[in-house]
Amino acid sequence: MTSAELPEFPVPGDVGEILITSEQIQARVAELGHQIASDLAGEVPLLVGILKGSALFTADLMRAVTGPVEIDFMAVSSYGDATKSSGIVRIVKDLDAPVAGRHVILVEDIVDTGLTLRYLLEHLSAQGPASLRTCALLIREERTSREVEVDYVGFAVPDAFVIGYGLDVAQRYRNLPYIATYTGPT
Repeated sequence: MTSAELPEFPVPGDVGEILITSEQIQARVAELGHQIASDLAGEVPLLVGILKGSALFTADLMRAVTGPVEIDFMAVSSYGDATKSSGIVRIVKDLDAPVAGRHVILVEDIVDTGLTLRYLLEHLSAQGPASLRTCALLIREERTSREVEVDYVGFAVPDAFVIGYGLDVAQRYRNLPYIATYTGPT
């Protein structure tokens, strides 16, 4: 897709190459939902979406899981309005219900360094879930750390700042229906 074909709402010059189309996202989310349903057949998974980036992905994933499923959300901060992680993770909103004895799937928008995911896995593991798995829409091809395994992966993306389908820069571009590189000012 060329810049001339992009929807008008992005600021010209901010949206670069479209890496993953809306159609590709929806097809992969359906596959992930079916895999989760198969892996946890007979159980009621609790999808824990990490706000705000994974909100769209979590909602679509929930609809793709056949059978009963529950959701909850956590909010963490490690980026603020920056395009690079501060390296410090803090929980802004914790879960509404306990996870003890539950089959929990932590749903992330993107795994880059793995710092946030590792922190959240430790936080949730301490609460005694029956099982704890991870699902990420995106992982970086050149991740700086491979300490944290992701059980369900949507797509691998290059080492570029990406926006769309929930991912943002300073709270903008979450509403793009595709994943694209961000080329605007940082």
